[in-house]
Amino acid sequence: MSRISSLLRWISLSLVTLGLAVACTQQPKASLSAPMVSGDISWVGYSGNYVANKKGFFAQEGLNIQDKTFANTSDEVTALLAGKIEIAWLTSGDAIQVIEKDPSLKVIYLVDYSNGADGIIGRNITAPKDAKGKSIARENVLFEKVLLQAYLKQGGLTEKDLKVQDIPASDAGTAFAAKKVDMAVTFEPFLTKNAKIGGGKVVFSTKDTNLIADVIVVKDKLIQTRKKDLQAYLRAVDKSVKLVNGGDPEAIKISAEKMSITSDEVKEQLTGVKVFDLDGNKSIGFNKSNPKSLIANLELMAKAAEEFKVIVKPMKAESLYDDSIVLGK
Repeated sequence: MSRISSLLRWISLSLVTLGLAVACTQQPKASLSAPMVSGDISWVGYSGNYVANKKGFFAQEGLNIQDKTFANTSDEVTALLAGKIEIAWLTSGDAIQVIEKDPSLKVIYLVDYSNGADGIIGRNITAPKDAKGKSIARENVLFEKVLLQAYLKQGGLTEKDLKVQDIPASDAGTAFAAKKVDMAVTFEPFLTKNAKIGGGKVVFSTKDTNLIADVIVVKDKLIQTRKKDLQAYLRAVDKSVKLVNGGDPEAIKISAEKMSITSDEVKEQLTGVKVFDLDGNKSIGFNKSNPKSLIANLELMAKAAEEFKVIVKPMKAESLYDDSIVLGK
């Protein structure tokens, strides 16, 4: 009887120990005591953020991330400057402008490049020089002006050689379709559709360029005090980006629901965007020897911001970013 009791007691203890071990392995890492608040807008390039939130990848890294999606970039920038968000997903052009206002902010990650999603449509234009004297609709935002500048330079022209109308990108495409202007700077889904309706074609796009980039921006204080947490944050994003780039149905669906569009629309929009994972950030983004690096983009944007008087004082690319999170310094 005692031997049976001892055996039962041993089995019971073993089961309890096994149960505790299993429970420990199944429990996610405890959330950090201090949350981090991130901000973004609706954009297919930010799918890595949407998926990481929805699938709990941040929590799995032990992070307490509170995400806020803004109606527009202006509201997001205001929140960043006011300290209401700590991690901001922005275009590199917006990043430069906000860093001028708060030099403690730094770019830490290359999110994506527009890869054909943004472009210029025109009628009866076969070469950049043909744009001289033409009317063009474009929004007065830095990245659109940089895109137009890159095209016009090929023909030895500047914006002064055109009749420019400041119109929001979506409306610019509509104006072209209605033949109210000869050219327009816009983006998908307005780009290709309105080019066809307006009897024209896409004469220039961001395909295979680093002209328009999206980045992640944080304050230097966060880098100094929570570097490991930021590295964990990027690991979660990296995991999500790999799913998105791989066409994972669940990841695509999450992105579609976040942006209130269909999964097929997400897939279509992704064809015009190059979304970067951590490896891409290392090999291209923060690789100074790569001509299509983020550093080269920041140099271009900073120079253009000065030329277009978007910023007051010249800014050097080296002051705009911190690659220590991506490179594990």
